[in-house]
Amino acid sequence: MFRKTTDIYSKLKSPGFQTLLVFLCFILTAGSAAAQQVTAEVDSTTIKIGEQIKYQIQVNSNPDELVVFPEGETFSPLEMVESLDADTLRENGNYRLLKEYFLTQFDSGRYVIPRQEVIIESNSFYTDSIEIKVNDVVVDTTKQNLYPIKPSVEVPTGFNIPDWILWLLGILLLAGLVAFLIIRKKKKDAEEYELPPYEDAMAELKKLDEAQYLEKREIKEYYSQLSFAVRKYLDRKIYDHGLERTTDELIIYLEDQKSKGKLNLSEGTIRDFEKILRRADLAKFARSKPDVITAKEDRSKTQHVIDDLRASVPEPTEEELLQDEAFLEEQARKRKKRRIILGVAAGVLVIIVGISTLIATKGYTYVKDTYLGHPTKELLEGEWIRSEYGNPSVSVTTPEVLVRGEIEMPQDVEQMMVGSETFIFGSFLSNFYVTLSTIKFQGEVKFDAKKAIDGIYTNLEGQGARNIIMKEEDFTTVNGTKGTKIFGTLEAENPVTGESIPKQYEILNFAEKGGFEQIIVIYNENDQYAPEITQRIINSVEINNLNE
Repeated sequence: MFRKTTDIYSKLKSPGFQTLLVFLCFILTAGSAAAQQVTAEVDSTTIKIGEQIKYQIQVNSNPDELVVFPEGETFSPLEMVESLDADTLRENGNYRLLKEYFLTQFDSGRYVIPRQEVIIESNSFYTDSIEIKVNDVVVDTTKQNLYPIKPSVEVPTGFNIPDWILWLLGILLLAGLVAFLIIRKKKKDAEEYELPPYEDAMAELKKLDEAQYLEKREIKEYYSQLSFAVRKYLDRKIYDHGLERTTDELIIYLEDQKSKGKLNLSEGTIRDFEKILRRADLAKFARSKPDVITAKEDRSKTQHVIDDLRASVPEPTEEELLQDEAFLEEQARKRKKRRIILGVAAGVLVIIVGISTLIATKGYTYVKDTYLGHPTKELLEGEWIRSEYGNPSVSVTTPEVLVRGEIEMPQDVEQMMVGSETFIFGSFLSNFYVTLSTIKFQGEVKFDAKKAIDGIYTNLEGQGARNIIMKEEDFTTVNGTKGTKIFGTLEAENPVTGESIPKQYEILNFAEKGGFEQIIVIYNENDQYAPEITQRIINSVEINNLNE
């Protein structure tokens, strides 16, 4: 046994076996390297600023191996825009994984995408670094169109309340106001239609009987309502301080009126009245509790006192009745007047709330122009008309039909032309002015752009324009006709007031095959609706029959 083990050990130590072992390790390592191959490539090594490149990592691995791709800021100095999910392809029992990234850079120069680490199981594999060149975007400023500086726009800062919250608050405020007015009116009506003094006193006593205070031993509440009933009657019918005076003051007043002959009261009625009030004071303030029998007697005596007070007042004379009737009519008239004033005030308040809500949500200019009217806003929102004018015909869409008119032509132009037609809307001093002119020349006439611009300048000056700023650019209609657009600003002087009106203008010129077509649009510079109308007109122009 020992000998056999020695023979095996000696064979393992032999040079031939060691060579075989090295060869087997090489084969296994080569197989593993083939199964775990990592490469990277890009679709372009040269981009412009802001353009994206596609960076792709390809991994060959075994099916049971875990592969982790790079993420985050590992591509710096390039920025990762997007990382797509890895695609898996099965080839000869192994997996080929494709992972794509989109990278960009916003500064020109040469950059290197660093080596990227890919982890397969617990082993790290690295891609090759790749150089990327980022070029500037070349801009030819000599071929760029020049446009006037746009006005500054105020950018809201901080927290803005959404429009729907403002509308909701306005509606809730309006609903609360209406509810308040309804409740107040009902309360006023209840006060206005209050029962007469005697009937009201009897109603108070009946309410006292139905409350069953005595059965519940609520003596304080019982005497409080009992004294209130008789005091209120006295206050409304005889003495307008009956509710606020003390017991002694009321008794002194009744005795004084009796001695002067103004009240026909017996001494017993005054004494009974005094006893009821004093017992009520003791019950309310000294927590005295008279027995039930006494309380019921006081209830009966109170009604007799009210009856005696009612009988003690002399009957009104006819003159007093007439005065009372006139007083009631005056009161009714005042109530009616108050209701009218209240209704008008409520209506005005509703209008103010509505207008304020609209201004808060839409802006003052929108509310003014929408509800008070604005000439060009009405043109913009009206029904537009598309029509053909002149020869060769020009198709254009306008807010109003252009009416045939005449404009003065230079003498040298009149000598060359066969005929001309002009169509106009508005005037040079109006809010919005449109002219469309077509001219037919004798034979072919070469269009001189400089001469045409000088003619436009002279024509505008002839209509009273001053401080004319003129710019030029190429223009192509929707049907492919090429022309020239002249645009800029000017000042028109009002011949009556001498006021200088700042305006903007756009003029289209087309010259081809012996014809000349021109569309002029002039509008007030501070009109926020006119530019949109102008663009709709300009963009709708089509020159017809030029190739016939």
